[in-house]
Amino acid sequence: MALIDSLIGTAGQWVASSNPKATLAQPLDWLRKTGSYAAVNRIIGMAIPFATRNNFSVEELRPGYVKARIRLKGNKNHFGSLYAGAYFLVAEIPGGVLTLFDLGPNYTPILKEMTLEFLQPANSDVTVEFALSPEAVAGILADADSTGRAKFTLEGVLKDEEGNHVANSVAHYRVRKKGFTPQG
Repeated sequence: MALIDSLIGTAGQWVASSNPKATLAQPLDWLRKTGSYAAVNRIIGMAIPFATRNNFSVEELRPGYVKARIRLKGNKNHFGSLYAGAYFLVAEIPGGVLTLFDLGPNYTPILKEMTLEFLQPANSDVTVEFALSPEAVAGILADADSTGRAKFTLEGVLKDEEGNHVANSVAHYRVRKKGFTPQG
């Protein structure tokens, strides 16, 4: 786990120093950005091999924000649209990614409860975006540092490639601070 914690910290620095809007017109910036996301997705695959096998990927990551994608390929159900478990995967993992990269490897995210509301079938890849304000991150850190744990909720809007709103997610997380011992 120490190796993964170290990789998370390093990849977080790479991502934070990359330009998320870089294109091939800025080749060095584009290489830094694409290399950063490749590293993030490799780390996720090491920690959760199921994510890689099911074509999950982080598309964008910056302080307080993550956008993720699940591919339709390999995740079709019996009638050709996205399998329900794939919706869950794309809506759940980004909360952990956001937590680890915003709070650091000394805080462990744990999913406590999650609900999905399916609105219509997705016949393409699906994306979801989550954000935490700087104030929310500061509050999570303050709670975890003082009590050893903190709670937060992420609500997601899942969209297909055409921008159709296909599902909603609500995920309740708890963060635990590693090595916490109460003072007093």
